Amino acid sequence: MNKITHIGTPAPPLVISDWVQGNPTQLDQLLNQVVLIEIFQVNCPGCFLYSLPQAIDLHQRYKNKGLTVIGIATAFEDFELNTLDNLNLLINENKVIGQTKQTLHERNHLLEGRLPYHIPFPVAMDKVSKRAGETTEDEISTFINQHVPNFINHNDSEQIHIKNKVIEHLNSRFYTAETFKQFNLQGTPSHIVIDKKGILKACEFGHFTDLEWLLTSLLTE
Repeated sequence: MNKITHIGTPAPPLVISDWVQGNPTQLDQLLNQVVLIEIFQVNCPGCFLYSLPQAIDLHQRYKNKGLTVIGIATAFEDFELNTLDNLNLLINENKVIGQTKQTLHERNHLLEGRLPYHIPFPVAMDKVSKRAGETTEDEISTFINQHVPNFINHNDSEQIHIKNKVIEHLNSRFYTAETFKQFNLQGTPSHIVIDKKGILKACEFGHFTDLEWLLTSLLTE
């Protein structure tokens, strides 16, 4: 079982299932480089609206100054969408799926139905392990009775939607995304920063105001 990594301690080896773009790389190969790891899900609109474009911009401006950017796609929810197959579609064909596709379409951020930019840095799929066990009908009914007391008052369509969300929530107990777990991430997008000595310097969820400042500070060390 992987231990949770803390700020100020050596970053652990990456636990990857597949490298979709770029050569397989471990952090001990990147000593003397500042490393930014962008954690995203393919079904995460905010990742594509904000964090991935920011990471691409940082990669382009600092790649020749000692910065290495790596993208890791993970899955802590929507397991049927956040898959290796859909990550391959993204990298190989610039295709997006699910809520990402819907949101980017609504905001006119797609070009002929595809992402208008390509991710230029190495990208890998987090190792997502399925534990033994299955969600039973009794567990579903018990959860609904405890958390949705007015379930019976919903129409058939709403009941099906609620039940599917409950099943998704309960099924998530049987999956472990290794990188997500070992860095104790809170969601996506998340930003992991490692200094030239391999020490974890930051692990932030959502909008990271000081990201560029931190990277440029570490690059001068």
